[in-house]
Amino acid sequence: MRILFVGPPHPEAAWLFKALQESAHSLQRADDLRDGVFLASQEPYDAVVLMVLEVGFYSSLQGFIGEFAAAANGAAIVAVLGMATARDRTRVLRAGADACFCQPYSFIELHERMAALQRVGGGRLGVGVGAAVGVAAGSGSGFVSSAASGLPAVGGACLDAATRELVFGGRRVAVTRREFLLLECLLKQVNAPVARDQLIRYAWPEKEDVDPSSVNLVVSRLRRKLVGDVPEVRIETVSRFGYQVSV
Repeated sequence: MRILFVGPPHPEAAWLFKALQESAHSLQRADDLRDGVFLASQEPYDAVVLMVLEVGFYSSLQGFIGEFAAAANGAAIVAVLGMATARDRTRVLRAGADACFCQPYSFIELHERMAALQRVGGGRLGVGVGAAVGVAAGSGSGFVSSAASGLPAVGGACLDAATRELVFGGRRVAVTRREFLLLECLLKQVNAPVARDQLIRYAWPEKEDVDPSSVNLVVSRLRRKLVGDVPEVRIETVSRFGYQVSV
């Protein structure tokens, strides 16, 4: 899942950002809401996570949610607050968020809510207050992956984020985190070419400069794995552009 994470330079924000990274997601980060709106308009995202921990900024967040919804063009909007009342959470939902959590929250529940939003609508959904508000007994103690990446099966192929595997016809191919992200990006546009620059932004989100040979190396490793176990799924080179996955 491609996620835009907007949160302050705070230990809680750093923890949640790393937890999402460890759950096999591709993340882009912004420290403030205004910069986040700009980034949301630059490329497609599956979800936008907005973390605001100070009560005094909740009203500002409500004003920005509509801007994020317009700029992100279909991404699920998930708000994560600090200490908050039911009234605070309801206001955030009425402003246009698809889900709202507050401290103490459960990372597992937050993660599964994002996956559910993507499964049900593939993007931004109208969710009722009762279903969208998440408040749990305490935050998770470790990083937990969901059972599925949220992508539908494409020609029988899908990704399992819990085990970090490509699944096809009952067969499973274990992949690395980088291979998983690259495959996820390709499967979003199956049987269509994906630009090399887009693959780099998706699979290497934490790096500003990536040698193109790194992409070639990951693709070569994936091809060897696929030929041996799932020959029906092929990664093809698109000359002077990038790659495409064919199922």
